[in-house]
Order: sequence, then structure tokens, then C-alpha cells
Amino acid sequence: MKHSVKDALNHFKTADPVLYKIAVKLELPELLPHDNYFLELYDSIVSQQLSVKAAGTIMGRLKKLYPNEEITPEYTLKLDAQAMREAGNSFSKIKYLKDLSERVVDGRLKLDKFKDLPEEEVMRELLEVKGIGPWTAEMFMMFSLGRPDLFSYGDQGLKNAIRAIYNLEERPTLEEALLISGKWSPYRTYACKILWKSLDNEPK
Repeated sequence: MKHSVKDALNHFKTADPVLYKIAVKLELPELLPHDNYFLELYDSIVSQQLSVKAAGTIMGRLKKLYPNEEITPEYTLKLDAQAMREAGNSFSKIKYLKDLSERVVDGRLKLDKFKDLPEEEVMRELLEVKGIGPWTAEMFMMFSLGRPDLFSYGDQGLKNAIRAIYNLEERPTLEEALLISGKWSPYRTYACKILWKSLDNEPK
């Protein structure tokens, strides 16, 4: 199904005027899927629990370890763990990157099929990879696959934004969040981008 920012805003205008009022003040880019899924997942693992600046620095160092600075699963398996550690990675993240690479190389993780798989199957496949949890998988589906109708309850920024926008006394419970976000379907990812931008801390 084709989708666009315009479609999402038209939906929010009637489904959730509160969100729409905020959305029209923001510049929202279209959801554009990426084409290097391995690199996106690699970057996601490296970036976990780090600031954007720190993650960018480490990614820059890691790229220099690869021929032509092209990060591939095949070469990741050949890289010395100590060299990756000296680039700024923790040993746990190095294990995660090696596991991701091994699964891609041996065919257990078929990334090229992700664009055609339903969210439930993509989630199931990604959670098999060490170091990838529900939040990382959801962000991958939103930003890398460009799926338009996802909401991540585990994202603290989204809960903070919902609390502020809808004047809640506390962060929303799962039941409250599902009730509110249900109005946004089938454009929940666009709604998430609006919420993040309202706090000016969108992931990526």
C-alpha cells in the first residue's frame, strides 16, 4: 500500500485533531526504505546506549578497518576482535556484530526477504540475533523498511510525548498508549515521528 505524509496528515486531521495541530507545525519527511539492511542493523547495535555523536565516532573508526570502508558481514567475521575493541566497541557488542554477520553469511538471516515479510515475521527473525531486542527491531522496521503503521511502547520518548501532548499526569500505561495510538492506524509510524519531533529527539 502506498502512503505519504499527506495521507497521514489527512487521517490525523479527523482521527486525532490534537496530534494534527502539532503535526502541521513540523516538517515531516517521507518514509523512505533503505537498501543496506545489514549496515542499518550493524549501526543499530553499535549505537545502542550511546549518544549520536559517540556512535558516529565509533562507526567512523570501524569503517576504517574494512577495505574501501565498506562494512560487510563477510569481512566482519574476519576482523580481529581486539581491533574492533580499540575502535570503541565493547566486547559484548563485538559478539553481537559477529553473530549478526554469521547469520547473514550462513543464510539463517535472509535480509533481502525482509521487505516482503509481515512485521511479525521480521520481528521474530531479528529477535533471534544476539543484541537485538524489540525496540531495535521496531526502529529498523520503521526507518530501514519504511513500514508506516508501527508504534513502539518501549520507547520512552514516545511515552513522554504522549504524556505532554495529551496532558496526562503520568506516562501512559500500555492500555492507554494502545487506545491513543489506535486512532493513528494505519499511519502510526508517522505519528511516532511527530511525537519524537515534538520533543526534538527523534531516533536516527
